[in-house]
Amino acid sequence: MTFEDDALYRDITGIAQDSPAWVRHTAEVGTEAGLLVFGALFVVAWWRSRRGDPRAFAIAVLAPLATAVAYVCSELLKSVVEEERPCRAVAGAVSSLAQCPPTGDWSFPSNHATIAGGAAAALALVRWTAVRVTVPLALLMAFSRVFVGVHYPHDVVAGLLLGAVVAVAAVRLGIRPARRVAGAMRDSSAPVVRWVTGPGAVESGAGSPAHRRR
Repeated sequence: MTFEDDALYRDITGIAQDSPAWVRHTAEVGTEAGLLVFGALFVVAWWRSRRGDPRAFAIAVLAPLATAVAYVCSELLKSVVEEERPCRAVAGAVSSLAQCPPTGDWSFPSNHATIAGGAAAALALVRWTAVRVTVPLALLMAFSRVFVGVHYPHDVVAGLLLGAVVAVAAVRLGIRPARRVAGAMRDSSAPVVRWVTGPGAVESGAGSPAHRRR
């Protein structure tokens, strides 16, 4: 399977090699650290949704699961396409900043970009304003995979789209049963279960001074 963005790959990796040492080091670390940042955002989404309604809580719980489904889909697609990594296949390219994965660890689509796209889309379903953080992070994480030399540009574009589409579809399909489970768990008498799910939404005005005076 061949594509026409070898020149763009060479341009980006050439810029990477000419960048200051701190930029190269940041890119090498950041390409993996982005996964940890998205993991932390999933935890924040879960914690904040504990005081939301069952639907909000269900989406927050489904978000990492939907991202995992997107990752599995990217792995399956890799095994079908079997595209060689550009750090071995592109003639005239500079050495990649990151170690080139072994043969058999295929390039298309990018797993990292798929996870980033899936996480960004799923977190946006939890709270729409999250896109101000998740979308730039996903784009930066995807670009970094080309910058360090282990993916073609089309690999990361496809990964972002695949991740977003699969994650949104997975959340939509799972929201109804997840919502019922969340509601049942909040009715549980087990303290641990109730801590995990949280108290749910507080009724408007229930604890306000004006309400107590009535």
